Amino acid sequence: MSEDFQPESEVPDYLKFDLDAAADRLHRLTVVGRWLFVIFLWLTLGTWSLWSLRKAIALIQDYFTWSAVRYGLIFNPIAGIGLVLCIAMTLSVLIWQSRNILWGLPPRDREHLKAMTIAIRRKGRRHPLWRWVFGQE
Repeated sequence: MSEDFQPESEVPDYLKFDLDAAADRLHRLTVVGRWLFVIFLWLTLGTWSLWSLRKAIALIQDYFTWSAVRYGLIFNPIAGIGLVLCIAMTLSVLIWQSRNILWGLPPRDREHLKAMTIAIRRKGRRHPLWRWVFGQE
């Protein structure tokens, strides 16, 4: 008999659930959370950055050159950094989600999701993600 085998009566209560389904719900929750963060960034930092760059954007609309883009960002460094951060976060979430859709979750990420699911199950209804991962169990 293998060491990993435990009779049903000896399995802790927090392990008596469909681990794969709960991990999939946690993954979907992670995807939604990342996109909500990107939307929040664009609505706050992105809007402010674009508003700060409005004069440079107007100049670029009239006379588009890469020099105009460069100097617009150089003379407004904080707005430029904010805009680059918004674009970088959007691209990183797009690439991450595309990888997961095309090739599936890597085994390491799947194991991490399962471990997080078990940790949420151990904490019980006090965990803030309980309702979304386990529903009304």
